[in-house]
Amino acid sequence: MIVQRMKKEEKDNFSIAQKYYSVLFSVNGIKVTERETQLISFMAVNGSISYKHVKDDFCKEFNTTNATINNMVSRLKQLGILVKDGSKVKIHPMILLDFNKDVVLQITLGHEE
Repeated sequence: MIVQRMKKEEKDNFSIAQKYYSVLFSVNGIKVTERETQLISFMAVNGSISYKHVKDDFCKEFNTTNATINNMVSRLKQLGILVKDGSKVKIHPMILLDFNKDVVLQITLGHEE
């Protein structure tokens, strides 16, 4: 077994979330765009994109439109990354972390038998 440790410090919770989701999707072969990763990371830090102020903040921060967000949400729901919780769209609880804390990942890449 080969063990490799890496440490990367980021300036804010959004940057940590973005790194986490990028690694998660890459390791699992889930194809998402950079903008979709930004949306998920933004939601992880700021709450459901169903809230008008969160959606407006994302549009302003990333120079995008509500229609683009709706298209991304639809696709991410199909992938199972986002889920509907009542009237709100949220990140699937299995992949939602508290990014106020440090994140330690252990990734085992094994051989199929």
